[in-house]
Amino acid sequence: MRAMSRVAAVGLLSGGMAAALAAQPGRPMTIQDLLLAIRVSDPQLSPDGRTVAFVRTTTDLAAGRRNADIWVTPATGDGATGGKALLAGEKTEHSPRWSPDGKTMAFISTRDGDPQVYLADVAAAGATNIRRITTVSGGAQPPLVFSPDGAMVAFVADVYPECRDDACNQARREAADKDPVKVHVLTRLLFRHWDEWREGIRHHVFVAPTAGSAAGVARDLTPGDFDAPPGQQEDAAIAFSPDSRSVVFVSNREGNDRESWTTNNDVWQVPVTGGAATRLTPNPAADVEPTFTPDGRSLIVRSQRRPGFEADRWYLDVYDLASRAKRTLFETPDLSVGEFTLSPDGQVVFFTASSDGLDNLYRVPLAGGTPQLVAKGGAIGGVSASASTLVFSKSSMTMPAEIYRTPIAGGTPQPVTQSNGDWLRTTSMSAPESATVPGAGGTPVQYWIVKPPNFDASKKYPIVFMIHGGPQGHWGDGWSSRWNPTLWAAQGWVVVAPNPRGSTGFGQTFVDEITQDWGGKAMVDLNAVFDAGVTLPYVDPTRQGIAGASYGGYAVNWIIAHSNRFKAAVSHDGVFNLDSMGLSTEELWFTEWEAGGPPWSAAARENVAKWSPHLWVEQIKTPTLVITNELDYRVPVDQGLQLFTALRRTGVPSRALVFPDEGHWVLKPLNSKRWHEEVFDWLARYLK
Repeated sequence: MRAMSRVAAVGLLSGGMAAALAAQPGRPMTIQDLLLAIRVSDPQLSPDGRTVAFVRTTTDLAAGRRNADIWVTPATGDGATGGKALLAGEKTEHSPRWSPDGKTMAFISTRDGDPQVYLADVAAAGATNIRRITTVSGGAQPPLVFSPDGAMVAFVADVYPECRDDACNQARREAADKDPVKVHVLTRLLFRHWDEWREGIRHHVFVAPTAGSAAGVARDLTPGDFDAPPGQQEDAAIAFSPDSRSVVFVSNREGNDRESWTTNNDVWQVPVTGGAATRLTPNPAADVEPTFTPDGRSLIVRSQRRPGFEADRWYLDVYDLASRAKRTLFETPDLSVGEFTLSPDGQVVFFTASSDGLDNLYRVPLAGGTPQLVAKGGAIGGVSASASTLVFSKSSMTMPAEIYRTPIAGGTPQPVTQSNGDWLRTTSMSAPESATVPGAGGTPVQYWIVKPPNFDASKKYPIVFMIHGGPQGHWGDGWSSRWNPTLWAAQGWVVVAPNPRGSTGFGQTFVDEITQDWGGKAMVDLNAVFDAGVTLPYVDPTRQGIAGASYGGYAVNWIIAHSNRFKAAVSHDGVFNLDSMGLSTEELWFTEWEAGGPPWSAAARENVAKWSPHLWVEQIKTPTLVITNELDYRVPVDQGLQLFTALRRTGVPSRALVFPDEGHWVLKPLNSKRWHEEVFDWLARYLK
């Protein structure tokens, strides 16, 4: 391999805050730091641009629970505080949404039991006159949206499609609760999603009035046996027309069963009084995130081009609602749009996109043109705009997400909140470094190097390679509450996080080159990073570990079946048997695209034979910790159990963790604590 080229250490946070924190000597980061870190999310600018509402989540580790509250802070925040509580208590409050006049806030809360929509008057003194406006059985769900005239809110609720009113939904739920037989009765596919069974119920869009004796009068706008929005496109899936007379929403109406192997999510429009819905997007691939222009003449949609491919590039398309003509805001550069928002005057679209391991903020004229960089990541998301200001959340590998602001014309982002400053100031963290190495065919492969705290270049450290999932995902310079490279480095290891073929943010061709080639170019790329990592002068090449989740778990399984270079491995919710995975996961579009067809097709059979780790078990010698979860319906629990059984059957040192109350990720505080302890203990045992 040619010598790797080193890029300068990445900056960590705008305003110099994170760089200053990371440079200070101090104690290593701990598991408790990660679990107790305050989580800041969902920033929402008030209509006058003066105040930011956001969700602030704290963790009670002793009780093993988290609680979300709604806080506010001036948009010109001095960056020295975390704001102040607006709606807080022992119950969860989330999804803050300002009314168009800025005097009222809608939010979702569990303060009376099931989550429902509430309104509160907002003044300088805080929130007053809090009242509940929905009583839907089973509770209300985001997205939560105010109508432009302030007279209604739209939200999502689960219904039994055969029910014509909420009394019927309530009766069905009560009957199921009382029935001593807890059998799952399945009549269609997509009967479960992520970590919940969903047989017999559907997402529907509701509207509820905000004034008068409104409790209990929410109207179902999308009756029928389909989801609106689909379970995988729940965010930003509803919008009111500027005249408040109709709602647009995302729905896949390909029909029962077909929903599980198509990605044809379309945008539909329905009057707020109810009636037949009209499809607005003829695109056979996915269309999501509908947004009206202020004049109501056009609809902006985030769209893909290839049906069945959930990791295709996302474009910004604009539909003229009168002529139904479509235009695309930009084709080049090759940026895949992550999320977007429109400026209040309707002239500029702000969007996020990944590029070279960073999640940046860009702007492009609604008329079309070349995107311009507004703010560089870290990891940027949750963008909200007023006439003069943009606010967004931003994080890095050395700081959890905080709220930042910048003028709408662009400029250096300034912190609005510093919710975690106290513990960060006492903690030593190394700034991540970006490097590249030639991968398959000489294509550059980017990766991150995270050194242990209080790093000493004269020492030799173990090295641990962390493999991301997806496979169409990436390691970016962002904070993670699950797999956190900075916390892993605090164990005394050099951590390397590669972005091989399939990783997003390096062009769509780079993404595409992992399809039906899971063990091909991506593995050449990873091995190039492994070889480069062990040549670092401060790395002990005799002490290498590897860990990954989801596709990253697959990669671990494949690699340890083809190499004995690692002293220890961790495989979390990893695909092990491509054959059985094909008909046990809940979203068939994923497995069928990646395999080249359904499991009985010739292409899928060929790819199973080429790339399934279970066929190479006799070659595995690496001590392996296997983690699998009973509520994981994306990579079902049997994948990890098969791996563990095979390892024990062949005499490989192994240990398995099976969480009965977790899905694809381990999220509950006490479970997360145990997960980290077990993972770190396993690697430390063999890396010593």
